[in-house]
Amino acid sequence: MKSLLNALQEGRLIELPDADKDKSLQYLATLIEAMPDFQSGFDFVGAVVTRERSANTAIGASWACPHGRVPGEGELACAIGWSPVGIEWAAPDSKPVHVVIMHYIPDSEKNTYLKEISALAKVIKKDERMSQFGSEKDLAGVRHRMLDLLTAAIETTIPDAKARMIQLEAKQAVAAAGLGGAEELLSSVQLVPLSVVVAPGTRPIVLSQDQTLTTQIEATAELSSRLAAKAPFDVAGYRLLIHSVSDYQPDRFLYDCIAIKVGAAAQKK
Repeated sequence: MKSLLNALQEGRLIELPDADKDKSLQYLATLIEAMPDFQSGFDFVGAVVTRERSANTAIGASWACPHGRVPGEGELACAIGWSPVGIEWAAPDSKPVHVVIMHYIPDSEKNTYLKEISALAKVIKKDERMSQFGSEKDLAGVRHRMLDLLTAAIETTIPDAKARMIQLEAKQAVAAAGLGGAEELLSSVQLVPLSVVVAPGTRPIVLSQDQTLTTQIEATAELSSRLAAKAPFDVAGYRLLIHSVSDYQPDRFLYDCIAIKVGAAAQKK
């Protein structure tokens, strides 16, 4: 979901000014062509429109996911369009499209794209809230709902290997706290996977299903610098462990973290 997250952070979420399908495709493709890293000399608008005419990209639940492929290397990117009135897209469920996610796919990133779009489709079909973008009043509401989608998608794509890593880190954290009996204590350990987006000029954004923890972490003083140190630290009664860091230009970072909390009963043992 990183390209979707980047789009939200870099201002590539727009309200579509026209309920016409072809014009909406052109708006979003032009927005992608304006990106600094776009491969110059390639007609992305034409590629997207041609691709759409050969295969309808509406996936149902008021979503459409058009895309364009470009040769060579590059970074997977996308732009997001929101139509409050809905666009006729000949969707399989006959519903008008309110959200259009357009991907820019360099050949080198086609596998990354397939993983991302697969995870996105699963969340859209599973979560009824994702079909309700037509009820939003403005882009701020759309953005908040999008962040909910990202959180759900990120958590559903955690592989088994990462889940095992979380369990191992939990055991290590319990042992480091001097509590002893790590295996026995795991039943009282709360594990909350979360991600934190850090970008210049804005407050860090926490993506988590735990709303209270999200608010508390976002209110943490000097959160950006504490994350940059890449060392565990305590916040809101949790120990925050940084699992991995992905950096994006210019000076943007995505921290995958695990918040660990041991129950009070366990701490008394």
